[in-house]
Amino acid sequence: MSTPDNWQKSSYSGPGDGDSCVELASTPAALHLRESDAPEAVLTTTATPVGHLLQAIRNGAVGESRT
Repeated sequence: MSTPDNWQKSSYSGPGDGDSCVELASTPAALHLRESDAPEAVLTTTATPVGHLLQAIRNGAVGESRT
């Protein structure tokens, strides 16, 4: 599999080439995610699971403390 060359980071990560952000790239068949301080480790998935994750975050089902 070839490595995408269109990596983008969130605007929430701030300006510059900092190494504390998640980057996203796309190819016709997949989405690719990587941590900027470990760019050799790439997670490849499709839009559907990422959409489900984002919806869960928006709904508060991810990221909140449950005790």
